[in-house]
Amino acid sequence: MTRTMVRIAMLLMAAGWFVALTPGAVADCPRGNLDFQYCDRDGDLVADLPLDESEWLDPDTILFAYTPVEDPAVYAKIWDGFIKHMAKVTGRKVAFSTVSSNAAQLDAMRSGRLHVAGVNTGGNPIAVNCAGFVPFAIMGAADGSFGYEMEIIVPHDSKIQTPGDLRGRSLAFTAKTSNSGFKAPSALLLSEFGLRAEKDYKVAFSGKHDNSVLGVANRDYEAAAIANEVMKRMFERKVVDPSKIRSIYKSQTFPTTGYGHIYNLHPVLAAKIRQAFFTFKWEGSALKKEFTGQDRFIAISHKQDWDVVRKIDAASGVSYACK
Repeated sequence: MTRTMVRIAMLLMAAGWFVALTPGAVADCPRGNLDFQYCDRDGDLVADLPLDESEWLDPDTILFAYTPVEDPAVYAKIWDGFIKHMAKVTGRKVAFSTVSSNAAQLDAMRSGRLHVAGVNTGGNPIAVNCAGFVPFAIMGAADGSFGYEMEIIVPHDSKIQTPGDLRGRSLAFTAKTSNSGFKAPSALLLSEFGLRAEKDYKVAFSGKHDNSVLGVANRDYEAAAIANEVMKRMFERKVVDPSKIRSIYKSQTFPTTGYGHIYNLHPVLAAKIRQAFFTFKWEGSALKKEFTGQDRFIAISHKQDWDVVRKIDAASGVSYACK
């Protein structure tokens, strides 16, 4: 084992991680579905820290971005307390970075311009495989529960009563990378109701869950598939009147937004970022007020907790091939 390898191992152990670094492991680079630039020697389905220290990132300013939303300015304020906490724990400047789309968020991570992020459910496998995203936390409750459901919603007085009634009508999705906004409803409508997109019902893309909810409330869309946690927050903020919307389908529970860092952050800094998530005090915070029913960050495993999402992707023929 070389001096560099020994130093990497010591840093990883100091950060609370352990990777077996042997001459054979250095030579081999198993990667599964990961892009060619990443390795997965421990089999956890996420990219390993590079063995070459020259590839490690140790930024003076940490950039954090939440998943794309309709009004980024609102969420910049909601995350402000957490941003200050991360700055205190890491000893670095931390800036909230807004992203206009899932694609923009992935591009920023892949290029190393974005260091820490909250990535939506469906985008997680893509971010992991194509952008070196390493998710490690999720918002949850005291009992360890977390997640949300996909719902198909219609205007309150719509004649559409069940998903089967969507035949010959139009359905709004959010984006093709979204689990609840595209992949899950597409697969479920086909498997449970025999409805195939563009053949049995017309498709529109709103770009974001907020847009879909507003579109149904304002009758711009006949129906929409959305993540109900987004809709509930809009109800609570009184952005939308819940009496204008009716749900016709509710799925099983899916993991919600996953939080993590890019794979090649310096391991000591990455450990401090994890520490910031798990030591943040929710009581009285803007996060607790916004994300009702959740009061902490819970450790997650991408391999285990996103298994259901990967299965839906596989059933839908989704490929993680990176551009």
